[in-house]
Amino acid sequence: MTTRLFGEPVQRREDPRLLTGGGRYLDDLGADALAAAFVRSPHAHARIRDIDVGPALDVEGLVAIYTWEDLPERVGRPLPLLIPHPALTHGRTAYPLARDVVRHVGEPVVMVVAADRYAAEDACALIEVDYEVLKPVVGLEEAVQGAALVHEDVPGNVGAHLVQEVAGADGRGAREAVETAPHTLAFRLDIERSASMPLEGRGVHARWDGRDLRVHSSTQTSTSVRMAVAAALGLPLPRVEVVAPDVGGGFGVKIVHPWPEEILVPWAAMTLGREIKWTEDRREHFVSSAHERGQVQYVRVGFDDDGRVLGLDVTILHDHGAYTPYGIIVPIVTSTQLLGPYKIGAYRVEFSAVYTNTVQVTPYRGAGRPQGVFCMERTMDKIARYLGRDRTEVRAANFIGPGEFPYDQGMTFQDGRPLIYDSGDYPEMLRLLKELIGWDSFERVPGRGIGIGCYVEGTGVGPYEGGHVQITSDGRVHVSTGLTSQGQGHETAFAQIAATELGVPIERISVVTGDTRRFGYAVGTFASRAAVVSGNAIALACRKVREKALRIAAEALEADPSDLEITEGIVHVAGAPNAAVPLSTVAVLANPLRYAFDEEAAKATQFAGSAAPDRPPVAEGEEPGLEGRDYYSPIRSTFAAGMHAAVVETDPDTAEIRVLRYAVVHDCGRLINPMIVEGQIHGGVAQGIGGALYERMAYDPHGQLVNASFMDFLMPYATEVPHVETAHLETPSPLNPLGIKGAGEAGVIPVSAVIASAIEDAEGFPIDRMPISPSDLFHLRTT
Repeated sequence: MTTRLFGEPVQRREDPRLLTGGGRYLDDLGADALAAAFVRSPHAHARIRDIDVGPALDVEGLVAIYTWEDLPERVGRPLPLLIPHPALTHGRTAYPLARDVVRHVGEPVVMVVAADRYAAEDACALIEVDYEVLKPVVGLEEAVQGAALVHEDVPGNVGAHLVQEVAGADGRGAREAVETAPHTLAFRLDIERSASMPLEGRGVHARWDGRDLRVHSSTQTSTSVRMAVAAALGLPLPRVEVVAPDVGGGFGVKIVHPWPEEILVPWAAMTLGREIKWTEDRREHFVSSAHERGQVQYVRVGFDDDGRVLGLDVTILHDHGAYTPYGIIVPIVTSTQLLGPYKIGAYRVEFSAVYTNTVQVTPYRGAGRPQGVFCMERTMDKIARYLGRDRTEVRAANFIGPGEFPYDQGMTFQDGRPLIYDSGDYPEMLRLLKELIGWDSFERVPGRGIGIGCYVEGTGVGPYEGGHVQITSDGRVHVSTGLTSQGQGHETAFAQIAATELGVPIERISVVTGDTRRFGYAVGTFASRAAVVSGNAIALACRKVREKALRIAAEALEADPSDLEITEGIVHVAGAPNAAVPLSTVAVLANPLRYAFDEEAAKATQFAGSAAPDRPPVAEGEEPGLEGRDYYSPIRSTFAAGMHAAVVETDPDTAEIRVLRYAVVHDCGRLINPMIVEGQIHGGVAQGIGGALYERMAYDPHGQLVNASFMDFLMPYATEVPHVETAHLETPSPLNPLGIKGAGEAGVIPVSAVIASAIEDAEGFPIDRMPISPSDLFHLRTT
């Protein structure tokens, strides 16, 4: 097999293991561990008056019961606010176990440890909690009225308020530009709540040996969980290990850390001196993990006769649920990524993040971008409809030109860095999409419509990731990086990078992710950053190893390092393949030995070679072995982009909505593995269709989630997801050595906007709220 694998559609190496039952997930661990379970609040807002554990004490197999009062001071503190921001003036996080007040259905109140989960659940059912039920705050309108408060010390339920504004070229602000524009529109848009629903829920397993703590967690950020656990439990960091085993999907919900269970389970393991495990059931995931998406957007836009936007003023209400553990990243991303591939004359965006007595809101695949794209793309469609112009023409009139990069949007992105687009070609992307979907030849028939949506996605956010590469004396390459994997294909893509950089067959490369024993410093897997940040770090580490390998081989071959190449794991003189030495031998020579363990090791012992007697065996500034470590820290985000189009059909009687065709053009810079990118896009589109047509979190006025099971929370089957037609554009990023941008969230971002555009085209009336069901559409037809 060729070792130049960057850009090749290599089959995913992890799939045979994962698809044949060889995976090792959280619940596969700890067969002999004690089990934890939780009493969770049945009320959205209530004061805890008393907890009576007496009825549960006789349950056979019961080991321990803990309430907040049983927790030591360090463990019982509120969980950390992970991403502070000056605009987050009233940030609030939960206690690991509710202290005095519960603020959403599902908040943990009591922890039970027993011999098995059956006994733990039985004990939970017998524990009596006396609640004083308080008035819940449900929905954005009720929250902003402020008649009832989620947190008594947060006026008006407003946790954060932020305004960003960019003046137009003439210096005028957005509101003035809107008011004086030839044409003006004003409207409201709504996006309802949804949630990621990974195949595997959350879970924690902990073991304490009296000195060291090992934690397994189904997480997207093992190194950060490690630091959080060490801080909460008062342990030195080197005495804590956190490992992410195989993780069955994340989509953002597992980037939050630490979850209460990630502190409580290790603490209980240390307290009891026993292994303890907790795995989340599906209802727990619905009511005690995290949701996303819920926003109301008020838009005013001013534009000229060609549809060029002269001023855009957007006010956003963002539902943050009961707590803000992940800060205000989601509304920041919405407000900045809303701009998409367009040059907006003047832009003002204001958002308020408000508390409600519902499950907390943290990033879910797309992380605020679907809401922003829905806002901008609905705006573009409304301008086109008002002017009687083709929707693609209006978009083209506002595009940033291919010669205008880097393009500074004048705002601050979620990483605190300037919102500067690095590369792209949006007109060419639109041309490819129109050709792929057949936009100009679309046949208009009643009940059938075509829609479009464009987006730009900030990817590869910092601050850094690292990579470690080691070549051992058997010629194998061992790659490790700190970020975690949840099914993205990292094992394959990172091996392709290493194979290309080192000239080694991919079957001789192994990749480990998410194990703090192998790599202790990392940030995590989110924001389409793994390939950009870890991929480049691994490439840089490989280059260090390659440089050292060529230097050592050059001495053995009595050649100049610049004359050497590595092919199929063999270092040889260019044009003279017989003058060669295997990398396995180079690895032996790189590690001077006193003892011989095998025939290969004997070649590196002190009496075996011709080492110069006037030089130390390991030169000053060198390290033994053929390995290297490096980090990549981006100056700012890369910006991928894409455009989607869909053809839908609406039933005239039942109002059912079918997606007949779906097309995607995507630009993530240089492609490492086109097949993996295709898979990411296809999966994202499926998830986006779910968010557009099926998935919603339905709360009643009492704060009860009325569809907290897969009986009621609808997801698309394969029968609801059409074949996705794709095309790729590659505009390399100038910001990193590999020229790549992220791709993980691309498929999901514009889907609601695209489907809304197509339904509106089919029906002839505005679609301003998503998701949309057949009953919603039927109601719109009759109003």
